[in-house]
Amino acid sequence: MSAPSPAPSRPPFSLAGKVALVTGATTGLGLATAKCLGLAGAKVAMNYANNQSRAEKGLQEVRAAGVTADLYRADVTDAAEVDGMFMGIERMLGAVDIVVINATPAQPQKSIEEYDWAFYQQMLDFFVKSPYLLARRALPSMKERRTGRLINITSEVFLLGVAPFSAYVAAKGGQTGWSRSMAREVAPHGITVNMIAPGWIPVERHQSDPQADKDAYLATVPAARWGLPEDVGWAASYLASDEAAFVTGQTIAVNGGKTVW
Repeated sequence: MSAPSPAPSRPPFSLAGKVALVTGATTGLGLATAKCLGLAGAKVAMNYANNQSRAEKGLQEVRAAGVTADLYRADVTDAAEVDGMFMGIERMLGAVDIVVINATPAQPQKSIEEYDWAFYQQMLDFFVKSPYLLARRALPSMKERRTGRLINITSEVFLLGVAPFSAYVAAKGGQTGWSRSMAREVAPHGITVNMIAPGWIPVERHQSDPQADKDAYLATVPAARWGLPEDVGWAASYLASDEAAFVTGQTIAVNGGKTVW
C-alpha cells in the first residue's frame, strides 16, 4: 500500500506571493480577471491606456474586494511605455510572475472593402506586437527564476471564422500561432504560455449592441446562458497557478460549449 500524499502546503490554485500584470484591466473581462487573480492571492498591476477616471473607478472596485492592486498607465503597443510600466511594477510590487494579455481596441465588423490597412495594422499591433513586447520584457526575469505564466486572451472567432470580421480574426489567429510557438520555446525554463478564448460575454462596450444580435448568439450556446466576465477570470487564475505548471500551449474555450475540440 502506497504512502498517502502529503497534505498541500497551501490552498489549491493559490497565487499568494505572486505579482500579476493584466493589460486592459479597468473594464470588462480585464477588470474581472484582475479581481479574480487578486482574490486568489496575487498582487495585481492593472494596466490602462486612457480614461483615468474610469481606471480609478475600476481600481477602487478591485480594492474593495480586498485585493492589493495598483494602476499602471501604458500603451502596450509601445516598447518604451511597456518598459516603463514594468520598471514601475518591479519597483512597487516586485518581479512580474503572471502576464495576462487582454488589452484590445474597438472591434467593428465590416466587409473587407470597408477596412483599410491602418485598421488591420492596429489589430496586429494589439494582438501580435503587444504580446511580443510584453513577453520580451517579462521573460528575462521569469527565466532567471524558472517560473512564469503568459496568458493570452484570444477569441472563439478564430475557430469559427466569424465574418465580416477579417481584421480581428486574422490578428487573433496570429496571436494564437505566436502563443503556440512561444509555449514550446519557453517550456524548458518552467514558463507556460496558454490562451483563453472567450465567446461573446456582454460587458460595458456591448450595451448598445442590437438585442436581435444578442438573442441570435445566445440561441447557439449549448449551455443556454450568457458567460460572465468572472468565468474568464477564474480560468486565468487556474492557468496562473502552480497546479497548471504542466499545461502549456493550450486554449481554454470559455463559451458554454459553442466550440468543442
